[in-house]
Amino acid sequence: MDIKDVKRVTVAGGGVLGSQIAFQTAYRGYDVTIWLRSQGSIERCQPKIDRLRKIYLDTLEAMKTDPSAYAYGLCAPEEVTPERCEELKADVERAYGSLRLTTDWDEAFGDADLVIEAVAEDPAQKTAFYTELAKHLPERTVVATNSSTLLPSQFAEATGRPDRYLALHFANEIWKNPSGEVMGHEGTSKESFDLVVAFTSSIRMVPLKVLREQPGYLLNSMLVPFLSAAEGLWAGGVGSPEDIDLAWKLGTGAPAGPFRILDIVGLTTAYNIGIMDPRAKQEGTVQNRITTLLKEKIDKGETGVNAGKGFYDYSK
Repeated sequence: MDIKDVKRVTVAGGGVLGSQIAFQTAYRGYDVTIWLRSQGSIERCQPKIDRLRKIYLDTLEAMKTDPSAYAYGLCAPEEVTPERCEELKADVERAYGSLRLTTDWDEAFGDADLVIEAVAEDPAQKTAFYTELAKHLPERTVVATNSSTLLPSQFAEATGRPDRYLALHFANEIWKNPSGEVMGHEGTSKESFDLVVAFTSSIRMVPLKVLREQPGYLLNSMLVPFLSAAEGLWAGGVGSPEDIDLAWKLGTGAPAGPFRILDIVGLTTAYNIGIMDPRAKQEGTVQNRITTLLKEKIDKGETGVNAGKGFYDYSK
């Protein structure tokens, strides 16, 4: 299959990144469906889609007069004019109106050219998903996982199409952080790898080729240890999230500190990554304290930006 043959894309999962991947893909002209496990999942996903519509429209409006508002995912830098930004708002509205949310397996996957899996970062859930997915896919379909830390080789056989299975990992806020890390496993065909690289470019992401399997790809191999170090300072009572963030920003000039980043990533994702560390189950360890504190915030509904509150309050 060539990139010109890819028309229909299904994103499995409507969380923080799943909703972003779906919206960006629809914005770039693909026919996009979001598959969700339940009606409740649909109800939780729709506000994320509503928020992305507003962000894209507001960003395009800001780009008319403010060069610092530029977002690579929305248009090429040489295209940025007030007239072009106004025209692109129509693409935002088209994307918003065309997205389909469904719980039906056949409706979502029965005619998909490409599936991007963005379900919970839990090996058991992913394996169960792929096992069922294999029953509904056309032979031609390529499947990519957006898993943050797990390897595609862990699930390749469960997909029933190991040669057409690989990883495509995005950073959060993809419209302005446009990395798309493409990573195969030993059984991934070159055709599938090249197809996903081409797809990544087609949705205005920058393809980053990971040349061999690496937990965490390129970005998270650096980011996860950084966030874990910050969580350890917080869990150990060494500093508050606000002061830890300020220390990082003042010392490096970075626009955001680790706890602001965790709010964007989502505390549920951070927790799911944390509990995969065997030390998280051992009383008295820093890792156990981190996951306990994250779980307390999750149980209160403080899961990050999309919930209106995480380490910071976004309700205003």
